[in-house]
Amino acid sequence: MKLTTRGRYAVMAMADLALFKDKGPTSLTDISLRQNISLAYLEQIFIKLKNKNLVRSVRGAKGGYVLQNSPDEIKISNIISAVDEEIKMLNCKKESKKGCNNKSTKCITHNLWDQLDQHINNFFEKVKLEDLVRKNQTLNK
Repeated sequence: MKLTTRGRYAVMAMADLALFKDKGPTSLTDISLRQNISLAYLEQIFIKLKNKNLVRSVRGAKGGYVLQNSPDEIKISNIISAVDEEIKMLNCKKESKKGCNNKSTKCITHNLWDQLDQHINNFFEKVKLEDLVRKNQTLNK
């Protein structure tokens, strides 16, 4: 499965923002320290999240980032796609005229991996940021 650290870190950072949303804007430094993610890497991720209107920045001494929408409106799939991630098990492109092995046909397991892609993407489509926060709060009680 191809899900890079960028996709995982984006979800972690957004979950952190959701968890601390009642405390006002959150600095990337705070997220970096709590989640053990490089500040420079977070800055790159947040540019993409901001461009996709998932977060907005707040200027000033107590500035930082806040969620653009409520955590119950933000799907994990939105976060992953915002940072240009794609969850896929196949190396071939569905629309390609060539098959999986640069032959005229698809590999024998093509449909299996294609179905797994669909299940994974459907899962991320159903899970919201609020679900992550709620589960985290339940585990830490």
